[in-house]
Amino acid sequence: MKKFYFAMAVFLIAAVAFSQGTITGTVIDQQMDQPLAGANIVVKGTTNGVSTDFDGNFSIEVSEASGTLVVSYIGYIRKEVNFNGPGNIGRITLLEDAESLDEVIVTGVQDIAKDRKTPVAVSTIKAAEIQEKLGSQEFPEILNTTPSIYATKSGGGFGDSRINIRGFDTDNSAVMINGIPVNDMENGQVYWSNWAGLADVTSAIQVQRGLGSSKLAVSSVGGTINVVTQSAANAEGGTIGGTVGNDGYVKTLASYSTGRLDNGFSTSLLFSRTGGSMYADGTEFEGYNFFVALGYSTGKHSLEFTVTGAPQWHNQRGRATSISDQIRYGNGDGEPNRRYNESWGYLNGEEYTFSGNFYHKPVISLNWSWDISDKTTLETSTYASFGRGGSLGEIGEIGGRRQFALPRTADGLVRVDDIATYNSGTAVADFNDGNPREQIDGQYVNNSDRNPNANNTNGITRRSSLNSHNWYGLLANFNNRISEKLTIDFGLDLRTYKGYHYRRVNDRLGGDVYQQTDDQNNPLGEGASNLFLETYPGNQPWWVFGNIDDEEKIDYYNTGLVNWLGVFAQVEYNFTEDITAFVQGALSNQGFAREEFFEETPPEKTDFENILGGNVKGGVNWNINANHNIFANAGYYSKQPLFDAVYINFGNNLNPNLTNEKIVGAELGYGYRSSNFRANVNLYRTSWKDRFANTGATFNAGTPQEIRGTANLLGITQVHTGAEFDARLQVSDRIAFTGMMSIGNWKYQGDVSATFFDNNQEPIIIDGQPQQEILPLDGVKVGDAAQFTAYIGTDIGIIENLSFDAGYRFADNLYADFDATDVNENGALKLPSFGLADAGVSYGLPLGENLLSFRINVNNLFDTTYIAESDTNDFVEAGDETYDGINVSNRVYFGFGRTWNASVRFNF
Repeated sequence: MKKFYFAMAVFLIAAVAFSQGTITGTVIDQQMDQPLAGANIVVKGTTNGVSTDFDGNFSIEVSEASGTLVVSYIGYIRKEVNFNGPGNIGRITLLEDAESLDEVIVTGVQDIAKDRKTPVAVSTIKAAEIQEKLGSQEFPEILNTTPSIYATKSGGGFGDSRINIRGFDTDNSAVMINGIPVNDMENGQVYWSNWAGLADVTSAIQVQRGLGSSKLAVSSVGGTINVVTQSAANAEGGTIGGTVGNDGYVKTLASYSTGRLDNGFSTSLLFSRTGGSMYADGTEFEGYNFFVALGYSTGKHSLEFTVTGAPQWHNQRGRATSISDQIRYGNGDGEPNRRYNESWGYLNGEEYTFSGNFYHKPVISLNWSWDISDKTTLETSTYASFGRGGSLGEIGEIGGRRQFALPRTADGLVRVDDIATYNSGTAVADFNDGNPREQIDGQYVNNSDRNPNANNTNGITRRSSLNSHNWYGLLANFNNRISEKLTIDFGLDLRTYKGYHYRRVNDRLGGDVYQQTDDQNNPLGEGASNLFLETYPGNQPWWVFGNIDDEEKIDYYNTGLVNWLGVFAQVEYNFTEDITAFVQGALSNQGFAREEFFEETPPEKTDFENILGGNVKGGVNWNINANHNIFANAGYYSKQPLFDAVYINFGNNLNPNLTNEKIVGAELGYGYRSSNFRANVNLYRTSWKDRFANTGATFNAGTPQEIRGTANLLGITQVHTGAEFDARLQVSDRIAFTGMMSIGNWKYQGDVSATFFDNNQEPIIIDGQPQQEILPLDGVKVGDAAQFTAYIGTDIGIIENLSFDAGYRFADNLYADFDATDVNENGALKLPSFGLADAGVSYGLPLGENLLSFRINVNNLFDTTYIAESDTNDFVEAGDETYDGINVSNRVYFGFGRTWNASVRFNF
């Protein structure tokens, strides 16, 4: 018995001793053979975990004689490593994962879906692919190879791209940068020209399609785009690079990161400049990008202060052009001139546009992460944005015609020199029957002639439409891992926003003064205060803290105010190691107010109209085994309408039919994973009801009673269903194939009531009755995005450091972005399908521990002519001229022809 007790004592002493055992090791990037700082190491089946230090080393206490370590890092394939007893288990190499983000090592509130755990449809593009394949394309276009995404360059100016997710544009899809929402708080839009430099600083883009898993009180119908940027704690090193491309495209870039220093501080810096022209004529541009991140980390606290911005100006195509005009100004062979731009000409021999944009929207954020305990974390992001800038356009007429209706040059350009000649008092024969301008007190006066009591002196002026804002916000998320099975999150989403909307004179084009005719608080006939001499530049990319109050304003002036208070919560439960479920809920109150300075006498500010909304959603994921998993999710949103649906008809007019939009979504998914093949299949249905829209409209078109104005559409319903497939096959270390296919069926459900207003926003009254129509939208296809897309691509490592990649993308079932008031029994105009091929070559030259990289991209390799989008819905009738089966009266954007770019980067 004594021997037994002695043996037991020895066993317990050994067990206690081992319970204090330590396992050490080093985590390495397999491809670069460099240490990975910040990698996560967790004992499988427990919450016991640590992170690697700057040199990739870790040390973890274990309480079992044997077990498994789970090693993960952002953008790498997670690895499981067995251990038996304490000691050093040596190097653990991780391989980059082209599609998933298992963990995110970024301070602040994040919403990143985890592979085989978060039950949502998701696609991820990593920094390496963005840097190589994006080239001179627009930032959203990198997502075109993922399911249910349709991104185009739209007007073709720098940063003018747009993106649709499952048929919904970014007005109704959430875009976040490091967890911070960036959709405009009034109209929901995302202007990618404000973020043209994101490609330089992005670590990864993750698209969660459908309702997604975001815990924030955000309103998303189509999906969520999460852009994760670099952090201050990047590994020590830097980059110097340059890119050249077609049409004088030139980009230069420099960046440097200190890495995390011994005192806990870290810094990451980047600056770039891009300039040249885009593919379309008359689209010169210049853009900059800067990124500054300062970090500090102690045992429990991590702070990161970030400032990033992309000041830019660019000339653009102001609107889509008819196919007939693009053929007319082509080479005479019946083919369209894809570069044609009707919005520009020459003034004194220099490129001069009547459509452009300048903007700067820097975002300043302070992210704080506090590990309160080993189970509790508080993360906050405090941010501010000061957007300044607007668009260029024309205002006024000559002989009753705006600039785009005046006679043009033989090659279709605006005769800007002649406009300036006319404005300065010299007759131009075919502009105004040869009659010179009238004068007021010896001055040639430009105005907009919107006021019927104004002197009809007119003239054409280039103006700027300003859309500036001040925006402040706070996000906070409290995470508590109550047990190994149960985790809860609580959070706040606070925002306040003020938008400034007005116009100012940019260029009088030879006129002496501009006469303001629209401010009822400063009416005509009260002296020279109505005659403006001041002009303001149209290319102020660095204008951030301009004095808005002192500027001379024309045409309109109002401000929009939006306050947002949101709360959210999530419960995540691990039924077993293989089955995970979550339930989320959010409530938000949005308060809308509008202040009018021109149309109300005296200026009037409305009370805040507070609207309550919210959502509830949930899902479950089951990892059937190491290869197969299935998931399901469903949710309901009560989404507040956008600002223009609250105050309608461009005034302080509260919508009498104000109601929340209702979104119901459901999704089923299947995933397969193996060492060399992965695939995903998703089925979805999204219903979107009670949507309000205001659109341009023509009443009694083509008759003597024709009236142009707008229409308010009530009760729009859309139902989007579809299936998605994507896969990646790693044939060998040097050959991989990727592919995707998405099939959508996106339709309007039910007819819609339309009420018509004239250009003065007065109801159109005929026979004493406001004019209303029931528009036949039931069953009509939703336009503006291809409902069928497919892609096949390959990456081939030819020899060490030399690789080739190519891909082919096909789009079909693309319908016009029609005006709902143009819909008739024909429904929506279907555009021709198209397929595009891209290719690229990369070469890396090692220089000691550094790398010199070269890259060449060719987009639209075979110079395919295709229609990317149409703004009109004109069907072919007897006798109509057609192009590729489409009525040439349609105003369309043709996609870019063949383009190229070549870059070099030195990483040190």
